[in-house]
Amino acid sequence: MSNQADQPEPRRNGTSVAERIGSALPVLRWMPSYQLAWLRGDVVAGITLAAYLIPAGLGDASLAGLPSEAGLYACLFAGLVFWLFCSSRHTAITVTTAISLLVGASLRDLAGGDASRFAALAAATSLLVAVIAFIAWLAKAGAIVNFISESVMVGFKCGVALVLASTQIPKLMGIHGAHGSFWQNSANLIAHLHQTHLPSLAVGLCALAVLIFGRVLLKNQPVALLVVVGGIVAAQNLNLGAHGVKLLGEVPQGLPPIGLPDVHWSDLNELLPLALACFLLSAVETAAIGRTFAAKYGGRLDANQEFLALSASNLLAGLGRGFPVSGGMSQSLVNESGGARTPLSGAVAAGILLIVALFFSGLLQGLPQPVLAAIVIVAVTGLFKVSTLQHLRRTNPAEYVIALGALAGVLTSGLLRGVMIGAVISLFLLIRRASRPHVATLGRIPGSRRFSDRDRHPDNELTPGVRIFRPESGLIYFNMDHVHDTILSLVRDDPPLPRLVILDLSSCPYVDMHSAHMLRELAEELEALNVRIQVVEARASVRDRLRNEGVIDRLGQINRFTSVADAVEAFLGARLTGGPPADPSAAPSDPSSP
Repeated sequence: MSNQADQPEPRRNGTSVAERIGSALPVLRWMPSYQLAWLRGDVVAGITLAAYLIPAGLGDASLAGLPSEAGLYACLFAGLVFWLFCSSRHTAITVTTAISLLVGASLRDLAGGDASRFAALAAATSLLVAVIAFIAWLAKAGAIVNFISESVMVGFKCGVALVLASTQIPKLMGIHGAHGSFWQNSANLIAHLHQTHLPSLAVGLCALAVLIFGRVLLKNQPVALLVVVGGIVAAQNLNLGAHGVKLLGEVPQGLPPIGLPDVHWSDLNELLPLALACFLLSAVETAAIGRTFAAKYGGRLDANQEFLALSASNLLAGLGRGFPVSGGMSQSLVNESGGARTPLSGAVAAGILLIVALFFSGLLQGLPQPVLAAIVIVAVTGLFKVSTLQHLRRTNPAEYVIALGALAGVLTSGLLRGVMIGAVISLFLLIRRASRPHVATLGRIPGSRRFSDRDRHPDNELTPGVRIFRPESGLIYFNMDHVHDTILSLVRDDPPLPRLVILDLSSCPYVDMHSAHMLRELAEELEALNVRIQVVEARASVRDRLRNEGVIDRLGQINRFTSVADAVEAFLGARLTGGPPADPSAAPSDPSSP
């Protein structure tokens, strides 16, 4: 009898426990092969990334309406775990402009002006995002990121950029800002232009000039950190506070108490739509970043694995008094350009943020608010992609409409409703496109036995007495009426009537029950016009469906041998001899073999 210790490792559903753990922790796959030569690149990239995350965390916390330390806490705690679970080696976890602004706009009314309740609700939102992401990971719902199209994201980000500008420009100018919609903020800015505080404007413009200069000449370098340090030094040496320039104020030193935020169960129901929107935005953004690096360096992104990484990161961010986090494109580019070889760079960055929070956060209280506004404005300019909108307008009007719909939704209905409006428009156009598939009219390519779409190649030759159609999608209950009506109208509206209609199903992967019976109705209507129909090049699964529905005999001699060219030549041969058309395959009408 064999010893129990000699027994193989237990397996569940065909996967060993070790394999399941390895799947959940990609670090266990790449760490054993880690090379010491990579360490320098990861450390340098981590230091550079931390230098970029500090001002980003401060600025985005301001956007979210939270104390500045909340941004540091979110980046710190999320960074401690994201590198353990992510499948992308360059993606950096951070607070993002879009999610920060979404959180701030959505929680303002719910908090009722109570700053402590506002912070608790933001942390609870992060925990809800963690739960949603974990459920998505369990359900292997990686394809969900495809339901928010890139055109929706383009319009949403453009709207976010405009809303953000309307909130930050008043801070840059040292005047009172509003906290309403884009139109309310813009009206408030115009009404208070005469109150512009010149010292604040001067400080803000200087910071803005340095940031723009650095963005052009020092790409992916921590210029924002230099601006933060320069702003603090200038505030101390020039006594900017005494001249009326608003400063950031006290930033607590040390770590916050770790635990669940003080919210009621009823609050979670109110926060659920916001958490769903934050999850969708973070999932789409993180997956887009991962796909970008996968295409550049090879490999394939595991979107489901990124859900687990987002879940762990948002869980710790929520417990650490932060707010929802996501993969950040600019931060990830900084990480890559810094020389990162593995996700270990994210752990290095989190360690540096931990040191700052424990020992040096007090230095940040002298940061001028106009400097922080300038950092946020420059960071968000990349969201407003005019060139992308112009490209969509030229190349894909439908996608352009989707982007404008999301943009208009953000400006008129707020961030949360804006992304939902864009998603609904995208889904509507997707359903419309699926319900009206292209039905190609085929013609012979001159000098060959091949047939292709005459809409694209008008020189293709028509065969007298024959019309050939190819539906370019599966035939399903919601698009079959369009296919039926299109074929019938093309036959009737192009006299003289053909003797034969050939239906090429080579591009049709699926036929449902309703469509099978609609094909029979089409055959009967054509027969009433003295036109015969013949289906060719149907796949095995399609032939099985037609046979099971009892309609295969009404659609000609369907088999796996007859091509469009065979059917045309058989018809022409029969017309020359005056006899009935022969089956060109000389095979059984529908062999059972696939």
